[in-house]
Amino acid sequence: MSSALRQHIEKLITLTDEEFDYVLSKFSTKKLKKHQFLVQEGAEVLNDYWVVKGLLKAYHADEDGKIHILQFAMEDWWISDYNSLVYGTAATINIDCIEDSELLVISSENRELLCNEMKGMANFFRKKSHAGYVALQQRILFLLHKNPQERYNRFLALNPKLLQRLPKTLLAAYIGVSRETLSRLSHP
Repeated sequence: MSSALRQHIEKLITLTDEEFDYVLSKFSTKKLKKHQFLVQEGAEVLNDYWVVKGLLKAYHADEDGKIHILQFAMEDWWISDYNSLVYGTAATINIDCIEDSELLVISSENRELLCNEMKGMANFFRKKSHAGYVALQQRILFLLHKNPQERYNRFLALNPKLLQRLPKTLLAAYIGVSRETLSRLSHP
């Protein structure tokens, strides 16, 4: 677990062994089973999560029970309800496990501590936040301006490993189409 985290961090910054040991000391581990919630709407969110193993989804269910998927997170990805984490408000999304999952957990407090004490970690978290914002912005623009076939093709291009792990109903919800439409898109 620790070597995977180190590789993840060192894609963006370099740490000495001592620095990495200190960074690692600010994380804890969490294991969840398939269908178990990591975050539930209305709860307080105090942590950011890095996926070591498994697959999760962040989503909102509307008044009619329709699921709107915001994000999937598999190995080497971060996930949380960032609105709740940053502003201390109640969670507005749910996050649950599509597969059994193992996570590294860092509290908001420990993340801030690392950022204040280590310029490199501040840069790391800033770069990760910016990348996440850019990805979200691109996703919204694709949902607004591209047809279902283009959204499906983009998902395949960006996430080829994820396709085999996702139930078709979740993929359909993510790209904003019905399960029947997804079947037509995937078998033109």
